Amino acid sequence: MIVINEDCINCDMCVPECPVEAIDMGAEHYEINQALCVECEGYYAQPSCYAVCPVDAVDITQD
Repeated sequence: MIVINEDCINCDMCVPECPVEAIDMGAEHYEINQALCVECEGYYAQPSCYAVCPVDAVDITQD
């Protein structure tokens, strides 16, 4: 599972990188819609939101 944590600074870097448009603005920072997220499988070698985040606010966890 991939989540955006509270360290997010809303820089907008991750939004255009998501191939399935699973990232939206939440109440305080960007959030990943888990129902849509495919963890970039079939698109990139690693999740693109994780790769482009300048403040390490994207966490990849085991389900």
